Amino acid sequence: MRHHWYDRSHEGRSHHGHGHHGWGRHGGREGSRSRRMFDHGDLRLVILALLGQAPRHGYELIKALEEMTGGAYSPSPGVIYPTLTLLEEQGLASAEAEGSKKLYTLTEAGRAALEAERPMADALFRRMAETMADRSTYAPRFVRAMENLKTAIRLKLAQGGLDEKTIEAVADAIDEAAKAVERA
Repeated sequence: MRHHWYDRSHEGRSHHGHGHHGWGRHGGREGSRSRRMFDHGDLRLVILALLGQAPRHGYELIKALEEMTGGAYSPSPGVIYPTLTLLEEQGLASAEAEGSKKLYTLTEAGRAALEAERPMADALFRRMAETMADRSTYAPRFVRAMENLKTAIRLKLAQGGLDEKTIEAVADAIDEAAKAVERA
C-alpha cells in the first residue's frame, strides 16, 4: 500500500454539521468553537512549508502558527509532535538532537513534496494572513485579557492546598465569564 504524504480524502466534501472541521479548504471560519482550524492534511502541509522556510523546533512551530493567526490558533504539542514524527517517518523531514530538543529540517523528498503542493500551501498561508488581519483590531485586547485570566488561575493553583469552596468559586467565576462573553 502506497502512503501519500498529503491525504486529500476529505477534499470537496461538505463538513457542515460534523462538528470537527471548519476554517479549512473552501472558505472562512464556520462559527463553532469546537471546529478545527485546518482541514485534514492541511496542518501537515503548513508545517512542511514552515520547515521549508527554516529548520525549527516543535515549540517554534507552535509559536509561529499562533503568531500567523493572531492567536486564533495555537496547536498543542499533542498535535505538532505527532505530525513531525509522521513527516520523519515519511522521509520528508529529519530531526537532529540539540540537547533535550530536536531541530527539524526538510529533506530533499520533503522539498519536492512541498513544491508539488506549493499552490495549496500558499493558499493556506493567505488564509492565515486574512485571519490575522481580521483579528488585528481586537486580538491584542482579547489576548491580554486571556493571558490575565490564565495567569490568575496559575497563581491560584500555585498557592496549593485549595479547598473545595475556593475551587468551586474559581470554577463559577470562569463559567460566568464564559457566559458573559457568549452574551456580548
